[in-house]
Amino acid sequence: MNNIEFLPFSQVVPKDLLSVVNEDSLRTHLIDHAYFDERSLLAWMADKINTDASTGCRIRAVYIGGSLAGWCGIQPDTKGFELAIVISQRFWGFGIRIFKTLMLWAKELGHQEVLFHLLETRPEYKALNKLATKVDKTELAGRSFTTYYIAVSP
Repeated sequence: MNNIEFLPFSQVVPKDLLSVVNEDSLRTHLIDHAYFDERSLLAWMADKINTDASTGCRIRAVYIGGSLAGWCGIQPDTKGFELAIVISQRFWGFGIRIFKTLMLWAKELGHQEVLFHLLETRPEYKALNKLATKVDKTELAGRSFTTYYIAVSP
């Protein structure tokens, strides 16, 4: 089984992350934005490092089997805190393990509830429907999402 490591962005080589965040198959499930170049990626990473330093947040690069797979985290949302999992298509089978880690972090950080937004390009997931205390259709940045409200176990 491939080992998953979570490292702070300060330990990531930006050039390695550039190809992941610009991957077209990944971008189809994200809010539309321009492709990153080295400069915009550095600014985005600095913003994520600042978010990571905020109370209740944790942002990490995800390495699977020693390869940079993407990033994940718990970050502020207009309704509380949201989970984010953004990984390269070749690692999509690891999403559940990453999700479980995020839920452990949410507990460590003292959250009662977290949100998980999936763009309308993603199907609804039975497992998330079972976990969620509430499921809503929401709109963010002009796009429709299925938003799962997930209670964090004490």
